[in-house]
Amino acid sequence: MDEKIRIVVDAMGGDNAPEAPVHGAVDALAENDKIEITLVGRTEAVKAELAKYSYDESRVQIVNAEDVIGFDEPPVEAIRKKKDSSIVVGMKLVKKGEADAFVSAGSTGAILVGGQLVVGRIRGVERAPLAPLIPTTDGVSLLIDCGANVDARASHLVQFAKMGSIYMENIVGIKNPRVAIVNIGAEEEKGNALVKETYPLLKECDDINFIGSIEARDIPKGGADVIVCEAFVGNVILKLYEGLGSALLHMVKKGLMSSLRSKIGALLIKPALKQTLKSFDASEHGGAPLLGLKGLVVKAHGSSSEVEIKTAILQCISFSEEGINDRIRENLKLD
Repeated sequence: MDEKIRIVVDAMGGDNAPEAPVHGAVDALAENDKIEITLVGRTEAVKAELAKYSYDESRVQIVNAEDVIGFDEPPVEAIRKKKDSSIVVGMKLVKKGEADAFVSAGSTGAILVGGQLVVGRIRGVERAPLAPLIPTTDGVSLLIDCGANVDARASHLVQFAKMGSIYMENIVGIKNPRVAIVNIGAEEEKGNALVKETYPLLKECDDINFIGSIEARDIPKGGADVIVCEAFVGNVILKLYEGLGSALLHMVKKGLMSSLRSKIGALLIKPALKQTLKSFDASEHGGAPLLGLKGLVVKAHGSSSEVEIKTAILQCISFSEEGINDRIRENLKLD
């Protein structure tokens, strides 16, 4: 029998906890028989949610954690003081080798801090970036970093580019992925001090396919496979993506319902429109892995539904099977 991939799910993390994490975990179990799930959280609350579903009980265990880290708590203080929180307890299972991955829709700050303090970075990795897949007209691109390192240095961005290339080639299957740095123009001499310092360093890297700068308008068109930036810029891009997608969907629905003729037309185009909108739905692409750690930590959106949690869990399979951490260590000549 193939060895199972052991995934810890933070049952108390997110706006819709424990309903969404537990439901998503059960759905993931039904979809893939390679995984085993450990639900971390308040035992009684988790059991009450599990009771709603039918599932293979031999592949599920519950680990009690009484504390919950709120979205508004100072991350460093919370990680250090709330040792019995679902985030800390779950991450310790990964650190001890008792699990292969940790998935949470909880506090972003706590997950970022916990990932680096509890799980720990691969020796030689300067910073661990948060790297979500974002939809484009050509498929997906990796946005790295989108929230972990607001004050990054040029050397950090170079490592982000290399780790992002490894991820896209081995997880998404894009050979020789195109790497670009976010800029306010295509010309090499443009940009702020960080971009100007990083650009020539990326040009010198013979182990990545660096294609130069990319402007924000070209990201949705699939202008590059790996989008490199520091976290402030990356988070603005990600949030604008989410907000614009939601606004456009609202406007399309409003337009289609504006008259009898448009309603008839809506019935005709509904299947094609639904498929198109689905392709640009970020929830289809799972959570954002925190790359460069000794174990896999995946951050799902705080408002994640069971569908997003399920997708985040399932994406851990290929990460584990491809040994991305080992590939990062080898490529960056670490340890």
